[in-house]
Amino acid sequence: MKKKTFKISNKIIWLSSLFLGALMSVPKIAERHFNPYEALVDSTVTFLFALFIWYYNIKTLPAFSSRDAANGFSTTRLVKGLVLGIVVMFILACIQQYLLSHINFGPVMLMFEVRGILVNVMFYMFVHLVYQSSQNQQVGIELERTKAANLGAQYELLKQQVNPHFLFNSLNTLKYMVESNDAHSVDFILKLSDFYRFTLESRKMDLIKLSEELEILDAYIFLLKARFEEGIDLSINIDRDQYQSFIPPFTLQLLIENCIKHNIVSLDRPLQIKLYSEVDSIVVENHLQLKRTPEASTGLGLENINQRYTHFLDKKVEIQLGETSFRIKLPIIHENRNN
Repeated sequence: MKKKTFKISNKIIWLSSLFLGALMSVPKIAERHFNPYEALVDSTVTFLFALFIWYYNIKTLPAFSSRDAANGFSTTRLVKGLVLGIVVMFILACIQQYLLSHINFGPVMLMFEVRGILVNVMFYMFVHLVYQSSQNQQVGIELERTKAANLGAQYELLKQQVNPHFLFNSLNTLKYMVESNDAHSVDFILKLSDFYRFTLESRKMDLIKLSEELEILDAYIFLLKARFEEGIDLSINIDRDQYQSFIPPFTLQLLIENCIKHNIVSLDRPLQIKLYSEVDSIVVENHLQLKRTPEASTGLGLENINQRYTHFLDKKVEIQLGETSFRIKLPIIHENRNN
């Protein structure tokens, strides 16, 4: 997810600071012996302090992230702002004392510090509320975007599963196995049934366990091997500790399908695909033996997978294209975040 910076219009900042400075001069104006110079200095001090507090609070806000949305009110940031505000207001009060040396410094400094604390807290609360509202809007937008991405991924998956080519190939393979009295005919029917059952059970889930995803992949690979026989060479070497991690459903199946779509699969040149785990990722790697006439690709499959990982982990899928191999590295998700 792309991080976004929270902003408030400079026009609002400057006008509100000017208004606050002018407001602080009202008691001076109401005095019997009104001194315009004192009122101007007093207003200027408040104006400069308000500007400082505005920009300090805005600059110290974290860049937007979906995981920051639940952080809420930051007491630490408020305390730091108050301490810094007291120091800044003391410096401004010293400047005022230099300009207006006839004024009793102690009471004026105390008044300025109290005023600074009130302004600081007021501005911090206002910025925090606006920032929180902005974050909630961003989270809502990202959720809608993720839902759209999931729908797109489900649509891509649906096209691959029920399009005429998939059904034709699966049924044609089954017909051949039945006619030749293949002993694996019943297993093929069961695996085909399992695959569609997994599809119905998992299609509305944002995440499933990796162990469940491997069950889906096992059924899918069985169907492919019935069609391509030894033309597909898939090796799986995933650390058992990673089986309880989570993954968007049908991610591995879509990546295996992508390997087959772009590479030659034959008994003479078996397509070698490796599925293994690294420290913080699951890797799908295939040996490159590209088709002479590549199939048209929309790129939606990889893009949808990438968008879902960006939403769940704020990390992107890593794509590595070498001279002889193509690798996809999927970040490991340790927390189930199904809605």
